Amino acid sequence: MKILVVDDEADVQPLFLQRFRKEIKNHEVDFDFALSGEAALNYLTEHHSEVVLILSDINMPGMSGLELLSKIRHEYSAPPPVVMMVTAYGDEENHRQAMEKGANDFLTKPLDFNLLKDKLKHLT
Repeated sequence: MKILVVDDEADVQPLFLQRFRKEIKNHEVDFDFALSGEAALNYLTEHHSEVVLILSDINMPGMSGLELLSKIRHEYSAPPPVVMMVTAYGDEENHRQAMEKGANDFLTKPLDFNLLKDKLKHLT
């Protein structure tokens, strides 16, 4: 399963690679990373059909995760990727907007990787 992680914090990448070491080694998951919403859209232009899940931070400079979500839902419908929004703020307004714009799920930072792994099992 190809997963695109969109987060402007560079330290997110080694964290995911470490926490999913076994799953990556067993070819259960494959991660790619984008540091901005714009980079994520560029990536999706070339790899849309491969991406099963997008994990996107909401609060990023430039294009926010909510703007990215709107663009994904508008431009990529066949097949639509699963989009989980991630935010450090568990506030209701971000949650409501994410769900209205078509998010499949909503996670808060710091990420609970066991919970995320459990959710991934239900996608396959």
